[in-house]
Amino acid sequence: MDDARLPDYHDIGAALRSLQIAVEPSELHGALAGFICGGGSPDSRTWIRQLQLEGPDIETAEPLRQLFDVTCAQLADPSFGFLLLLPEGESTVTARADAMVDWVRGFLGGFGLAAGPTPGLTEDAQEALTDLGHIASTTLDCDDPEHDEESLTEVCEFVRVAALLLLHDGKRPAPGSSSVH
Repeated sequence: MDDARLPDYHDIGAALRSLQIAVEPSELHGALAGFICGGGSPDSRTWIRQLQLEGPDIETAEPLRQLFDVTCAQLADPSFGFLLLLPEGESTVTARADAMVDWVRGFLGGFGLAAGPTPGLTEDAQEALTDLGHIASTTLDCDDPEHDEESLTEVCEFVRVAALLLLHDGKRPAPGSSSVH
């Protein structure tokens, strides 16, 4: 999975600004991941519009095309190499926590767009979706940098695993449906 690295958060932000797409990089990545996890089949050239965002076709911005390609590859990775696109390095814990909440909000929007109002989830997946809803409605207070860093890491890991659970839950037959063998 080493060859499938997400593009730089700031490069995605610059591409979004140049295309006049008013969304944060983390929220866009969350929306794309949610759309895929919800059963959507995004098109590599028009996925921005499939997510109901105003903007040109994706072919006009290399970092956004790369974001699409890598996200699809990471979600298909059997070793669960999927990562969230969040600011790194010099960003404060508060900025990264806010970006993580934006990611979750985007994920929920994309998931709902693809899965519809009654996605037929297992109990575990429904619980994960509910927990993501709680995270999306949270404002995180960061007062203790060391403890907050650890807490953010744990929440990000939960979000990552919840997204993968929802992806794989959606690949099984819905309860009550029959499958042909």
